[in-house]
Amino acid sequence: MARVLVIGGGFAGCIAAHQLADKHEVTLIERSPHLGGGCRTLWHGGHPYTFGPRHFLTKREDVWAYMNGLCPMRRFPEHEFLTFVPADSSFYHFPICEDEITDMPYKEDIRAELATAPGAAGAKNLEEYWIKSVGGMLYGKFVREYSAKMWGGLDAREITDFGFTPKGVAIKPAGAPRAAWNEALSGFPVAANGYNSVFAKLTAKVRVLLNCNVRIDIWRKTIQWPNTDWMRFDLVVSTISPEHLFEQCFGELRWMGREFLPIVLPMEQCLPENVFFLYYAGSEPQTRVVEYKKFYRYASPHTLIGVEIPSTRNKLYPFPTAEDQAQAQKYLDLLPANVFSIGRMGSYRYLDVGSTIEQVFGLREKWA
Repeated sequence: MARVLVIGGGFAGCIAAHQLADKHEVTLIERSPHLGGGCRTLWHGGHPYTFGPRHFLTKREDVWAYMNGLCPMRRFPEHEFLTFVPADSSFYHFPICEDEITDMPYKEDIRAELATAPGAAGAKNLEEYWIKSVGGMLYGKFVREYSAKMWGGLDAREITDFGFTPKGVAIKPAGAPRAAWNEALSGFPVAANGYNSVFAKLTAKVRVLLNCNVRIDIWRKTIQWPNTDWMRFDLVVSTISPEHLFEQCFGELRWMGREFLPIVLPMEQCLPENVFFLYYAGSEPQTRVVEYKKFYRYASPHTLIGVEIPSTRNKLYPFPTAEDQAQAQKYLDLLPANVFSIGRMGSYRYLDVGSTIEQVFGLREKWA
């Protein structure tokens, strides 16, 4: 039986601890007073919400079954997104739907660009991907300003990691479902408190230390509390941004975050039926508005929306440029034997809970 240290008590850390605890002695340390990170359900004015939408997505049945076994999940096959395009004074579905071009100004020019678009094969950056996929006019409507706003003014030609951007497909052909994720399993817990009960289940066999501020020597796989001896481990699984394991020797990694404004409205439902998110593709400050009643399905004469505004005050989105990814890789290449860095923060990749579970399944095969 190995002694395992898990650093960080968000979903990545809790899932890793759960997968290893059956055969190993696992200690999980978390700096905050609770587990779950941004996936914890909070309440505002009696309304549940998470810090940003935390719907569950996966294309793998085994990953869905794993989460459904931890907490009953509600499927959302109807999950739709809308984007407000100021130039047209209109909302359109996203991913872009070919059916809706009929409602757009200069539709014949758009169709001409679309007909001659060569396809995204070989695209080297975000701008090239979209122009090759749908042409310059649709790129300008849906992506150009949104991307600049999302990344604090970053030029789209610098964005080289963009697989997550089109939500699975650049444009949906005529007659295709409007649901954003019709090729993936999409859902959210049935429980009124969302994922909250899951974190206790995941760590039932784990020594959990909250409010934990310790010294970490990653080379020796040891930790030390103030005025105590060092504690040594055989395996370390870290879910924090990797530069913090190495005293930022290559510099601090860049992250984008969000200011999150929960707003209660005096109506039972705010967004149209089946629409969960509104994206804003123009110069307005917000990137997205989410109605949380779509996820939690609770009864109330009022509803809560979350307004998201890009910020550098927290760390949610790793920068998707070749330079930033190369800087992160320098840290990952330093990891000693039997030290793993996983999850969105630990990998410095745009991973959701489903893809993090896949990552942990791979770790389990080596160590469980």
